[in-house]
Amino acid sequence: MALNKELLKILACPKCKGDLELLPQEEGLKCGACAVVYPVREEIPVMLIDEAVPVAKWDQGLRESKG
Repeated sequence: MALNKELLKILACPKCKGDLELLPQEEGLKCGACAVVYPVREEIPVMLIDEAVPVAKWDQGLRESKG
């Protein structure tokens, strides 16, 4: 089941309030301004600043903010 497109229209980055981009395979929401990805777990976006993963680490395969 895909993420609800109506929900995606109203979601914003919790840090800068900017637009988010849904990543391929719907595995995360990327904020270009903050250079972070908010992971999607079990089809639920985790919109917590502490859970955001830097884009560089996301691109290396890291999907957790800690570790």
